[in-house]
Amino acid sequence: MGVATARQLVEFGFSERTVYRRCLDGGPWQRILPGVILLFTGRPTRTQQVHAALLLCGPDAVVTGLEVCRRHGVRRGPARPVVDSGEYAEVQVLIPDDRQVRSVGFVHVTRTKRLPGGPTRDGVPLAAVPRACADAVQRGVCTISSLAEELDSGSRRGIAAPTAVLKELRAGVRSAAELAAKRLWPKTGLPEPWWNATVRDAEGRFLGIADCWLDEVAVVWEIESSEWHLSPEDHDLTVERAAGFTAAGAVHTATKPTKLETDAPYVIGQLRATYEQASNRARPTLTAERARAT
Repeated sequence: MGVATARQLVEFGFSERTVYRRCLDGGPWQRILPGVILLFTGRPTRTQQVHAALLLCGPDAVVTGLEVCRRHGVRRGPARPVVDSGEYAEVQVLIPDDRQVRSVGFVHVTRTKRLPGGPTRDGVPLAAVPRACADAVQRGVCTISSLAEELDSGSRRGIAAPTAVLKELRAGVRSAAELAAKRLWPKTGLPEPWWNATVRDAEGRFLGIADCWLDEVAVVWEIESSEWHLSPEDHDLTVERAAGFTAAGAVHTATKPTKLETDAPYVIGQLRATYEQASNRARPTLTAERARAT
């Protein structure tokens, strides 16, 4: 494979001083990541880059994201983001929650309490396809629609029932985004909302299920779903639902899932301003029902 950790090389019989001396300019080895050594000069293959990422992250680490899609046969579709000064494409890796490893260079590390099961290919442990795709979408490197196009194109060796995969993927991404929204909410200082409330107009007509509903001022906050639409029809339905809320008198605001992670202060400010705007007008005659506990 040509990749090893410095600790492995020391255990094999090299002194630590020798290991790092061989990685100096002009030496026969090179350091690709902290504590991870390439036992040759020149550019590593993609597989060697991935193995280096796994060595950095330690036992039980699992590759996720677009790398998994590529190894399952998705050859077109979204390109992997290039990082580390443009040298290598990013590798996303999941590690146990109690492991203290940080993202560095071309390796993006995510800690998780539940490591996903999945296959091992060419010695590389992979997350299951739905989880890997969800991680890629959450990372902001692609959208579900772009993955859907690729899976429907016929280039999907090793991926059974792509429609089922996409359904599971969309559910996973949406639940993760809603969880992020719920975690953010207490920081707004606003009254506690109802989540996934059923909203009806003054005549009792169904308007939709609001991701987040502030009943006292009739405000709808939704996690803007265009990032995981599978078709233009899905997008049209989302636009129509938002228009229905607005026409009935609710104040509607939406946030992209990636914004929750990348610019929380902006989202908090947006929510506070929306609440203030809604408080300064008469509440429309709308009714809502809390979601039933499951």
